[in-house]
Amino acid sequence: MALHQYNKHHWLSEGAESFLSLHELLNEHIEQTKKHIDEIGERVAQHELSYIKHEPEGRYTMRDFLRNDLEHELKIQQMIRKQIKRAGELHDYGTVQVLEEVLTDREDLGYHLYSVLEDDTLVRGMTHLVDGRAFLKLVRFCLLVADRPPAE
Repeated sequence: MALHQYNKHHWLSEGAESFLSLHELLNEHIEQTKKHIDEIGERVAQHELSYIKHEPEGRYTMRDFLRNDLEHELKIQQMIRKQIKRAGELHDYGTVQVLEEVLTDREDLGYHLYSVLEDDTLVRGMTHLVDGRAFLKLVRFCLLVADRPPAE
């Protein structure tokens, strides 16, 4: 479920702060999640539990996407901790080792999401520099100039 949602949010990332930095950040989350699915799937043959709920379809703000992702990361981490404890009780130290490595990576991914959700933004900090209408005129002018053939 986490992989599905990371893919969806990766594909739909947009906006001044989202497209480049969040697009790449979410790509990293996708790759790590694929790796973890494979590692856990090989180690744990039978598990029919989903740790996270499916996000209802539809458009959300990037911030809502990331909040949902962070909520899911925290739930995944909580469940992995329970599985580590249970594997230890069963003296399955190989599973403990694999899950501890996965947990460390998942904690890092969660921290990155938390950091992105901090209440600080470059875009919000620039609004006092430009008048909205003047800024739109500048953008239109730049687009017009870009479409002109080069001067001889």
